[in-house]
Amino acid sequence: MPALYEAVVRHVRAAPVRSAFAHRTYYWLTDLDRPPRLPWPLRPLAGFGHRATRADLEGFLAGEGVRSDGGPILVLAHARVLGYVFDPLTVYWCHRRDGTLARVVAEVHNTYGDRHRYLLDVDGRGRADTAKAMYVSPFHGVEGTYRLALPEPGERLALTVTLHTGGAPPFAATVRGRRVPATAASLLRLALRHPLAPLVGALRIRTRGIGLYLRGVPIRPRPTHHGSPAHDRTGARP
Repeated sequence: MPALYEAVVRHVRAAPVRSAFAHRTYYWLTDLDRPPRLPWPLRPLAGFGHRATRADLEGFLAGEGVRSDGGPILVLAHARVLGYVFDPLTVYWCHRRDGTLARVVAEVHNTYGDRHRYLLDVDGRGRADTAKAMYVSPFHGVEGTYRLALPEPGERLALTVTLHTGGAPPFAATVRGRRVPATAASLLRLALRHPLAPLVGALRIRTRGIGLYLRGVPIRPRPTHHGSPAHDRTGARP
């Protein structure tokens, strides 16, 4: 059941200055327990060993008081390309054995190597609110609330994350894409169309940050995060 999604990622900031940018990329949707087995010539284009294991994710759920009955878990994320991966957002849709959705886990990574998992009890449209708990952008602190819409992908991929602080939405990120078959031909086509997609995405985020700094947007100090079952330093991920 693995699938590929060719997508456009957009970031929009409404404050303190208005700024927007978009870039094209692609994602994998896979079963956590059954990552794709690619022909060896294609393996440098898609590695999956950096993702959570079922034991790791179920341990996180148990620590949050959620029991898992071993149902399927779908993962949307970048694959490792030529040894590199950076995923600002990895989404896990955790199902019960009867196929119903139990919880969604939104795993956020920043460019400093930190990770935080948000456990979401979403409504029928994949929506939930959660308090922000990790420093992500140097232009925002850790205060505020995320309003997320993370419906399980079908033929279309449509994710939205909006950060609300002080009654205003100063930042929104969207991912919009279409499903394509996870074939060797599709992977080659997307890898050629969007070469080194995870690296390019990380460079765009950093370049955009430099641009905002040069426009006079103030830097918010980065707090010291303390490790917990839901938040730790990932460092170099294997």
